[in-house]
Amino acid sequence: MLPPDRYSRQIRFSPIGPVGQAKLTSASVAIVGCGALGTFQAGALARAGVGKLKLIDRDTVELSNLQRQWLFDETDARDQSPKAPAAALHLLRVNSAITVEPLAVDLNAANIEDLLEDVDLILDATDNFETRFLINDFAVERGLPWIYGAAVGSYGLAFPILPGHGPCLRCVYPDPPSGAQPTCETAGVLNSITSMIAAWQTALATKLIVAGAAALPLKLATFDCWSFETRQVRVSVDANCVCCGQRRFQYLDGRTRAPISLCGRNAVQIHERHAALDLAALELQLAGLGTLRRNDFALRFSPSDQHELTIFPDGRAIIKGTQDIGVARSLYARFLGR
Repeated sequence: MLPPDRYSRQIRFSPIGPVGQAKLTSASVAIVGCGALGTFQAGALARAGVGKLKLIDRDTVELSNLQRQWLFDETDARDQSPKAPAAALHLLRVNSAITVEPLAVDLNAANIEDLLEDVDLILDATDNFETRFLINDFAVERGLPWIYGAAVGSYGLAFPILPGHGPCLRCVYPDPPSGAQPTCETAGVLNSITSMIAAWQTALATKLIVAGAAALPLKLATFDCWSFETRQVRVSVDANCVCCGQRRFQYLDGRTRAPISLCGRNAVQIHERHAALDLAALELQLAGLGTLRRNDFALRFSPSDQHELTIFPDGRAIIKGTQDIGVARSLYARFLGR
């Protein structure tokens, strides 16, 4: 039994009160990405008493993550733990009264309906526009709110997307940014900016759950925690928007799916098999061909000092040691037979 004053300081905030706290307790929120933004979001919402959190992340914990990703420790990095299950363990130590569902999978057009059909709200903590456009397609089609956020260097931005009430992401960005973009790997990132953006997203999520979509500002908020400049810009619906205007869901139908490099890191994700893998059987198949480590969530295979394949039960693989999609495809085909 939890002490009656667990959320007392939050309930005493009059815009929330007991009624708002009850709404938080009944809410189901999906967080797509368990990195710098997602771990802060998840920790804050768990402490606030959001009843169910669904954590979706395809990656594993690395030592360099600990500078800004709040739910992990050195043990997680040493073990290269999958992020979603590792985050869930830490969250349940904070609040055992909530439900946390960790999913160590890649969100894609084939599984998004199954993964997100039962949530009230989606928080973006991803690292690429392809996934964000996929979320946008799904959310607009379903009339489901989601909150966009991104940060690199000392700069970040956040924006609530409320289908039926305002513009969608493709009203702001009709197409993915062209050319090379700064990433956490190339430009670095301060944990203060990721925390600021995640906190803003969390505040928007809390107010949305408690007070409804009409209570949120339809503004793109930007922050720079080094120059200490902030700005909010009102965004309008684009009547010609391919998504919310024309209702063409190009990312949801899977036509744009492709292998992608991961957040500027020296890695490529391949997800073309779309079939379950028996990791124990695969471990036997690869025995003697390189270094192997397996747990319930992934199989790590290093055929050389240069490359490492992290292979997941859904057929997805992260190939480290290259940003060349052709090399990644070749390694995937060589060792997984496709």
